[in-house]
Amino acid sequence: MELTNEISILKGIGKKTSDYFKKIGVVTVADLINYRPSGYKVYTDWVNIADVDFEGVFAIRARITAPLVKRTTKNQKSVVLCKVADETGDMSIIWFNSAYLCSVLKAGMVFVFYGKIKKDGNTYVMEHPEYFPTNKYRELTKTLYPVYSKTKGLSNKTIVKAISQVIESYPIETLDFFDEKFLNKYSLCDYEYALNNIHFPFSKEAYTKAKERLTFDDFFIFLSMIRLMKDSSRQIDNNFRIKKWSIAESVINKLPFELTDAQKKVFKELVKDFSGDYACHRLVEGDVGSGKTIIAILAMIMMAENGYQSALMVPTYVLATQHYKKIKGLFSNLGLTFNVSILTGHTKAKEKREIYEKLESGEIDIIVGTHALITDKVKMKNLSLVITDEQHRFGVNQRSMLADKGEMVHVLAMTATPIPRTLAMILYADMDISLIDKAPSNRLPVKNCVVDTRFRKKSYELIINEVRAGRQAYVICPLVEESENKDLVNVIDYTKMLEEIFPRDIKVSYLHGAMKDEEKEEIMGRFSRNDIQVLVSTTVIEVGIDVANATVMLIENSERFGLAQLHQIRGRIGRGAHQSYCIFMSPFLHNEKTKERLDIVNKSTDGFEISNKDLDLRGSGDILGTVQSGFLEFNTTDIYENADIIKKVSLAVEDYFGNEEDKERVFKKIEQRFGNIDSLKEKFLSSF
Repeated sequence: MELTNEISILKGIGKKTSDYFKKIGVVTVADLINYRPSGYKVYTDWVNIADVDFEGVFAIRARITAPLVKRTTKNQKSVVLCKVADETGDMSIIWFNSAYLCSVLKAGMVFVFYGKIKKDGNTYVMEHPEYFPTNKYRELTKTLYPVYSKTKGLSNKTIVKAISQVIESYPIETLDFFDEKFLNKYSLCDYEYALNNIHFPFSKEAYTKAKERLTFDDFFIFLSMIRLMKDSSRQIDNNFRIKKWSIAESVINKLPFELTDAQKKVFKELVKDFSGDYACHRLVEGDVGSGKTIIAILAMIMMAENGYQSALMVPTYVLATQHYKKIKGLFSNLGLTFNVSILTGHTKAKEKREIYEKLESGEIDIIVGTHALITDKVKMKNLSLVITDEQHRFGVNQRSMLADKGEMVHVLAMTATPIPRTLAMILYADMDISLIDKAPSNRLPVKNCVVDTRFRKKSYELIINEVRAGRQAYVICPLVEESENKDLVNVIDYTKMLEEIFPRDIKVSYLHGAMKDEEKEEIMGRFSRNDIQVLVSTTVIEVGIDVANATVMLIENSERFGLAQLHQIRGRIGRGAHQSYCIFMSPFLHNEKTKERLDIVNKSTDGFEISNKDLDLRGSGDILGTVQSGFLEFNTTDIYENADIIKKVSLAVEDYFGNEEDKERVFKKIEQRFGNIDSLKEKFLSSF
């Protein structure tokens, strides 16, 4: 068996199954080895029926107290009903489309039932559980069962069998990058142990070791690719040296607000970069609302003042339109005549052709756009500066494709992702780093509160009062529309509900990612003009939306979001001179961990502090996630969780790049496991 062989060589995988595997990106044996579980099913210890007092995934050990009953629903679906009891109470169990169970499960039998328990009126019902003899279940509680992302027609069991075949048949030990001395130095397990225990963990401790090793490998490859890029792009001569920047300075003096000291410092750094001997390659980190956009605008003004072109690429159509309008409005107010245009996937064909011609002739000074900027048809006469806003949303290759529209251009990346500086210096080793760590002085800190659903009425009263004062509000929901999980609110139904209970003169509308870009733009335009007072939305608003008049943010099911995401969402308010309020609402505040997490964003508005506290709260010992969910979260490349590993990897990469013989040997092993280095660059760098 070779890693390059297609998986059809494996027993039990014919053409049809092979085609299903292709849908999940698994074509070769190598693909299969590297296809890691998306999570693990955890068979928890059973609980007494009387101790079940909230919905979730549980195991109960109970006796069947009566013969099973088969019924047919109105939709002609078969339902099997079962009554069980233990020493503390009784419970109903239902199975769907499982009529055969009536002849398998008999009154008096004792099993451990494992499944989801939901509330039905005043009682709890277990839906479609697995069932096991007691001894069998005791064995299962000692293991983690892998769960893989799959597609229709491809079962988890089939994936498990295929991976088992490869692990049992292939000499995995030959794929290790590192020798025993290296593994001991960095306290890592060998690759064979890691692969076995990431797919089929012998224990939670074994899983932890395996995960750490594979995470180390992931970051070793990534940082090696970054190092290769850095070595090939060091100190590029400045082909677009600016000689004047007085217009940019006059813009600063005419702004209706004063730049913060941090903004002034970054501006000076850019002047030094643009006028220096070498091309600028800089990352600007700034918390939400810290004022990164004006820095980007000033950078583009400096280029235009010197006769050069600039391109600003953003991840969404809505954000591109917002930036374009902001730049046009500022230039109009200040009497600047630089030519600004916008290019997105929704720009009409005729208009696109005109923009292409003007870019190639140099008539357009500043172009704002989405991924449409990196198409082959875009050619620019003298592109000198490329800026990516929310740069973490673009892969390295996408950013490079934009930069390649010019000859050794200046590169400026902007991000609101709060990455601790020590990590940023490693992850973006090929860039200089600037930090904007203070919000504009005219903004008041957002007032926060964490509440349960009993305070929903008071939250609505606050929204109505703010609207009456001329302000606006956001309501954030985790879902677009109704799903099987009745606990989660959704945008569509929530909007209808608010329309019924809010006064008729308060206009409520919704926004979500599945809408067409033109619809999103129309809704955001109306919200910006205050034609809509309350906007119910999914997290689609987290990236860069700027409506200074919005002063209330109600986040429903806030326990469902990551802390960094909650902070990003909250950043949509507190952008004007008026006091703003953020309400984190959750029906699960009785859960100590949930309350502890939400208290972090409640007590802090500093994104960097929040990310560090989130790391402290989770810690290295909590990487298995919460048992109550029934699945363990699996994320091998979370930069906060793996901060210590990243630092170790950084040292290891420096060691290997310092020894050409070691570097060549390791790169051969990397190619053996993942393919040639060029394709590997594409895979890893485009995803970061």
